[in-house]
Amino acid sequence: MKRIVFDCERMKYANTGIYSYCFQLGMRLQQQANPRNEEVIFFTPPSIKGIFGKHSGYILQNSLQKFWLPSLRKYDIWHSTYQNSHYLPLLDHKIKVVLTIHDLNFLYDQKKSQAKKAKYLRYVQKNIRRSSAIVTISEFAKSDILRNCDVGNRAVVAIHNGTNSLEAPVLLGNSYRPRARFLFSIGVVNRKKNFHVLLPLLQQNSDIELLIAGPADDPDYLHFMKDRARILGVEEKLRVLGPISEAEKSWYYSHCYAFAFPSLSEGFGLPVAEAMSVGKPVFLSDRTALPEIGRDVAFYFHDFNEQRMQHVFTRGMEDYTRDKMEDRIRQRSTDFCWRRAASQYLELYRSL
Repeated sequence: MKRIVFDCERMKYANTGIYSYCFQLGMRLQQQANPRNEEVIFFTPPSIKGIFGKHSGYILQNSLQKFWLPSLRKYDIWHSTYQNSHYLPLLDHKIKVVLTIHDLNFLYDQKKSQAKKAKYLRYVQKNIRRSSAIVTISEFAKSDILRNCDVGNRAVVAIHNGTNSLEAPVLLGNSYRPRARFLFSIGVVNRKKNFHVLLPLLQQNSDIELLIAGPADDPDYLHFMKDRARILGVEEKLRVLGPISEAEKSWYYSHCYAFAFPSLSEGFGLPVAEAMSVGKPVFLSDRTALPEIGRDVAFYFHDFNEQRMQHVFTRGMEDYTRDKMEDRIRQRSTDFCWRRAASQYLELYRSL
């Protein structure tokens, strides 16, 4: 019996991409593991114990385990789902480590000093040295890692994330209900998401609102974006919704005029796959992994000049309508499947 610890420590941060990654992949791993040959045990914060079912095995996380994990002698594999994790079996080298590296986005953060980037990279490299195999969530991330890190003779495998199944779309009594056609975007509200470059589209398209959902972890950027909207005279057309429920998210995806995601750095881009699953036109930056996910069914901002962005938007909406792209876009989303991802992870576990 091979016993696999699946690290869900980062699920303490709700409404984030890594929370969704851990939950979706963890559920499929549990469903698809061969019960005669392997068992998946979940390393979770106490607040979410039971999330994978009351009959699943759990190891409860606490901050002291950064320095000393409990005995892991009866386990065979530790899957670290976060590249900068502090929770690794550093002393017990009998347990194999699978390390998922989502991205090296810090390398593209212009606000970070070269010294800080080097520090982060050293930490990733330390975790790589402890790993037996490395997984990335896109071919772009894989190439980034091979270019910037020393992986030695370790296997480096790209396994795409799946598309999250959307709940039935429902707005709650206190949900914001758009008054007009709207662009939708979602993600942690910080500078790398680059949401503010969408504001001029509200000037040039008087009948459109912009709705942005997700937790704000950069108050300075949130203030900057709202100030920018005020300067442009579109403050009434910008709605920063904060965290929303799955049912609300589904409603906004299903009813939006288009989905816009001008992020500067993504290891994958889960919201893009979600938006494509309902056949919506998607407008993306052409940075990092996004062209790999959107391919030829998305429209791309090659820079953030106001006039050129408007041209991409106008032309994209015309193409979407004329070419009846909805079915092609939906079909592209099916390329991202959590069951397939779990099968690939299980195959990797079994190879170690």
